[in-house]
Amino acid sequence: MTTRPTVPVPSEPFVPEPGDVEAYLRRIGAERPGREDSDALRELHLRHLLTVPFENLSIHLGEDIVLDGKRLVDKVVGARRGGFCYEINTAFAVLLRGLGFEVSLLQARVFGPDGRPGIPYDHMALLVETVDGERLLADVGFGDHSHFPLRFEDRGDQQDPGGVFRIVEGAEGDLDVLRDGKPQYRVERRPRELADFTVGAWYHRTSPDSHFPRNLVCSLLTEDGRITLSDRKLITRAHGERDERILDGDEEVRGAYRDLFGIELDVLPVVRGGISDSNPR
Repeated sequence: MTTRPTVPVPSEPFVPEPGDVEAYLRRIGAERPGREDSDALRELHLRHLLTVPFENLSIHLGEDIVLDGKRLVDKVVGARRGGFCYEINTAFAVLLRGLGFEVSLLQARVFGPDGRPGIPYDHMALLVETVDGERLLADVGFGDHSHFPLRFEDRGDQQDPGGVFRIVEGAEGDLDVLRDGKPQYRVERRPRELADFTVGAWYHRTSPDSHFPRNLVCSLLTEDGRITLSDRKLITRAHGERDERILDGDEEVRGAYRDLFGIELDVLPVVRGGISDSNPR
């Protein structure tokens, strides 16, 4: 009989000190907003995507995935790392709450290639309420996605540098998020607690049915496109053009993590089976 690995969860949400908030703002190159409105959220969302990579390196470095607001902020700010959805959306929620925004955690199920949604708690997104009365779906943890938060109540097309997005009514009262007409994930309206995502995080860390243990990815939005390092394959998209090449040797890979993503690694992550899929989600 095997014992299921645990994903530690704190008993109480982390409340950041003013110094934690200021350090986080410096990490993403943002100024403290004058008020907690939708324009401020848009700026913070974009700055986060441009500075904090979507990555699953911890899985391939043998590091724990810890659902703890303080430890995740320490990872993003202190260690200058990124993470996958549970990690960086939780950290972003801590920052937003520290700035005075109202934030709820929402569980979502990602649509697979077959068009069917995945497991419950497959993904975490954020519902943010601003002082100017907006309710916005923020998501800095889905890889290649919208650059700005989506208007939660809007059922029409929402133009974004990342594509044309739409939030539509889904099954059983849930909402489906579409990008260029293709369903991305189905999000539940009911707010959840961080502890509720424990099983989803464990699944994506350990299950052979999840693509995360099988694939190694580090991806970051840039001013003119996106850069993705998938094992030793470097993919650069800029101004609509795509270039990819295989990096030569450990030092070049280590240098790419450092120079392109700001991640210093003593030991390189390794995915079993060679070069992994380059999909940043």
